[in-house]
Amino acid sequence: MDIPYRTNEPRIKPLRLDQWQPALASLASGGRAPELGAPQAPVLNVLATIANHPALAKHFMGWAGQLLLRSSLPARDREMAILRVGWLCRAVYEWTHHVEIGLEHAGLTLADIAAVKAGAAADSQADDDVLLRAVDQLVGNHFIDAATWAALATRYDQTQLMDLVFVVGNYTMISMALNSFGVQLEDKYR
Repeated sequence: MDIPYRTNEPRIKPLRLDQWQPALASLASGGRAPELGAPQAPVLNVLATIANHPALAKHFMGWAGQLLLRSSLPARDREMAILRVGWLCRAVYEWTHHVEIGLEHAGLTLADIAAVKAGAAADSQADDDVLLRAVDQLVGNHFIDAATWAALATRYDQTQLMDLVFVVGNYTMISMALNSFGVQLEDKYR
């Protein structure tokens, strides 16, 4: 990402898997959902950090899994929305992981990644620009204006519109947590 971490040290240290409550450890599935590949991958630092709060972590994994793996949004659109949130929130951890997910699993291109950074072109009604504008409005004003909503509604059904709002809200919250807790990237990204 083009911006530095807000803190270079974890404020809440990630737990090793053997430190997790057993029921919570079984939910981790190797740290990544098999649908995204690498089921034997090491536990991600985001999950290892949230494991410090087992009751929250249990519910978080289910909620986040719903939005990431079972969202009604097309994967490409979901990842563009998540990336725009990560960019706006200056969430290095989120950005880095979702660039990888977007490129490897959701059909994004490097041009798409550049477009996410740039944001919506003024007054453009192109699908990607409308999506990015909606994310900007949700993050900045916590509301999608009437014109943007109407444009989205030509593309998405009611369930998808709801998923979009929840994806943006969830990843804004996750970005706040990652930034505030000082969750650091795994060694492979350094």
